[in-house]
Order: sequence, then C-alpha cells, then structure tokens
Amino acid sequence: MAKTLSRSADATLYEEDFYLWVERQADLLRAGRLRDLDIAHLLEEVEDLGANLKGMAFSRTQQIIRHLLKLQYSSAAEPRRLWRQSIRDQRDELELHLTTSLRNLVEATLETRYAVARRRAAEDLNEYGESADDIPETCPYTLEQILSHEWFPANVGGRVD
Repeated sequence: MAKTLSRSADATLYEEDFYLWVERQADLLRAGRLRDLDIAHLLEEVEDLGANLKGMAFSRTQQIIRHLLKLQYSSAAEPRRLWRQSIRDQRDELELHLTTSLRNLVEATLETRYAVARRRAAEDLNEYGESADDIPETCPYTLEQILSHEWFPANVGGRVD
C-alpha cells in the first residue's frame, strides 16, 4: 500500500515535484479522499488553468487579427504565405480549445484584442517601410470571420494571393 502523505508533505511535494503532486491529487480525487487533498494549491492550479485558457484564446485571436491586417494592408509579396499559415494554425488551435464561455469572453473583449493586434500590425508594417495609416481604429472583422477557416480579407491594394 502506498505511503500516505500529510497535508504539509503534499505542500512540500507541490514545491519539489509538481508532476508527482498532480498525480497524487488525481489519485486522491479518484479515491474520494477529499480531506487529504492539498486544497490551497489545488485551487491555485485550477484558477491558473482557467487564466491560461483565457490567455491562450486572447493571444491566438490577437495573432489572427494581426496577420489578417497585414494581409489586408500590406503590399509586400512576402511573407504573405507565412501570414496565411500562421492564421490557419491559430484558427486550428482556437477551434480545439474555444468553449462557449471563452468565445463569449473573446467576443466581449474583441475591441481590446483588436487594439493590441492593430498596434503590432502597424509596427510590423512600419518595419517593412509600409504605412499603417489606413488601418481602421475599430475592428473591421466579425468574430465569425476571424475564426472562419475559409475567410481571408481582400488586399486594399488589389494584391491577389
């Protein structure tokens, strides 16, 4: 039979071997031994998990918007293919992890996501020697467009990819 760890031992285990601590907490949950759980650290980890998922959704949405803006407002021939690939990759990952509540959070903060992406896209365009003056101040894309695997914006300069 496995050695039973005290709560203070679990707290120490959390600091010394996080993976083993996770396995231990899972075993305790499966066994219904709720009193033996390291509740303080378990609560912290659950909260961190939620924050990480939200941060991932925000970050990937911003990256999609950033590259959509560059596709739409850049006249550069390259690295357009890489921008499209990045958009596809980010959309794939969002599709795997975007729950209804995360989608609602992204939609509720879309203008904030857009402001960050717009600033970064403008910096990128300026590095290429291109103007970012035409990029709108408010998000020109719907969340459906941002997430759609088929949709890409038309280039304002008429460049066809």
